[in-house]
Amino acid sequence: MNLIWQSELRQLVGDAYVSFNPSEHERYVTDWFGREAGVAVAVVRPRSAQEVAAVVACCHRHGVSIVPQGGNTGLVGGALPDASGRQCVLSLERMNTIRSIDAAGKVMTVEAGVLLAQVQAAASCEGLEFPLSMGSEGSCTIGGVLSTNAGGTAVLRYGNARALCLGLEVVTAEGEILNGLRQLRKDNTGYDLRDLFIGAEGTLGIITAAVLSMVPAPKAKLSAFVALESAEKAVALLDLVQAEVGPLLTAFELISNTCLKLVAQYFPNMAYPFAQSTPYAVLLELSDHESEEHALTSIERVMERAIERGLVTDVLLPQSLAQSKKFWNIREHIPLSQVQDGKNVKHDISLPISKIPLFLAQAERLIASLHPGARMIAFGHLGDGNLHFNVAAPLGQPVETIFQNKAAITDAINELVASLNGSISAEHGIGKMKVQDLARFKSDVEMRLFRQIKQALDPQCIFNPGKILSH
Repeated sequence: MNLIWQSELRQLVGDAYVSFNPSEHERYVTDWFGREAGVAVAVVRPRSAQEVAAVVACCHRHGVSIVPQGGNTGLVGGALPDASGRQCVLSLERMNTIRSIDAAGKVMTVEAGVLLAQVQAAASCEGLEFPLSMGSEGSCTIGGVLSTNAGGTAVLRYGNARALCLGLEVVTAEGEILNGLRQLRKDNTGYDLRDLFIGAEGTLGIITAAVLSMVPAPKAKLSAFVALESAEKAVALLDLVQAEVGPLLTAFELISNTCLKLVAQYFPNMAYPFAQSTPYAVLLELSDHESEEHALTSIERVMERAIERGLVTDVLLPQSLAQSKKFWNIREHIPLSQVQDGKNVKHDISLPISKIPLFLAQAERLIASLHPGARMIAFGHLGDGNLHFNVAAPLGQPVETIFQNKAAITDAINELVASLNGSISAEHGIGKMKVQDLARFKSDVEMRLFRQIKQALDPQCIFNPGKILSH
């Protein structure tokens, strides 16, 4: 690689914050599950938007492409370099300052490397809440969250990351800084450039800071863990809860029996929660701005009606905040139990909520025909139609056996999702793993517009080449 380029990078960010040594790159080039890995020509860690812009301009001059990276918790390879050894990872981990908090306006301006959990804690100190929540919140960064338009457990009430962002600071492919850090909830002055960069996975620009929207912290949060006989009854329960408590419903998670067993198997301190095995469970949460007593009355009333209608077979109401956290720990340990169990074929899909039971039934038949005995690990955010549908090898078979049928399984599931008017990617993005699938299931018009936008904003394809689009 060009020695002049290397020397310029060192001058721009300092020797301590640029590495050309592959032995120092492992955590920047390997994904969270250990499934995918690439090779970086360099890892650069700038401290400011100005340094990011200077690095981008330098790479632009020397024809070096850049892979922007936050916490590297993505699941589709969107933050990883390819295997060529010619791509530079630009980590935003040092840009970790909360620049300002306006409690009255309920907005916070943060740099891209701030962890999601740090944003949540800072909001809490002001008696407010940043309601985006997910299992990786202790390691994912705001830049990555926005670049993938992440969802999490509270989307049905608060929306995806896009809905919680008012403005962005972005470095363009020419090395210019777009300052769009406006704290405005209404701004109809032309094209919405902010929304172009949110969800673009770093292919159009590098997000360096954002204005985030907060909400008043609720007086109480209460959960219920319920057992159900079928996914159809889970959908009916969702309809009942929404009708009874409306916007108090913050989360509504569907969890299959296989998931509950996996967590209990690999994390014995999280025992199977119900007295009897159940095909499905729902973990729901109410956030109440009146009082804890009002929240408890509401959740007890809804559960009584669910029992009367035969929708649930068991109800667990936590007697303390600690017990409620135990329920949510079970949900959050599902991905971790999959890591312990071994690799599986993953799908992050969204469907019309009413069609999820049909999808699960048809998917089970499809998988049984393609790989008899395969285990279906299904869970997700039923409240917004997002399902994580993973297929693992049968018990007793080597993990690798399921990957012999990976292409056929993925094609069959994606075809089924498309036939039900769903999406092959709900919240994880496209990255490099779903590039071909995107081209297959998007229309020619959509793909042409995607390419035109990429060409307009990044004509030299310096940002994250091979992600979302193949070229």
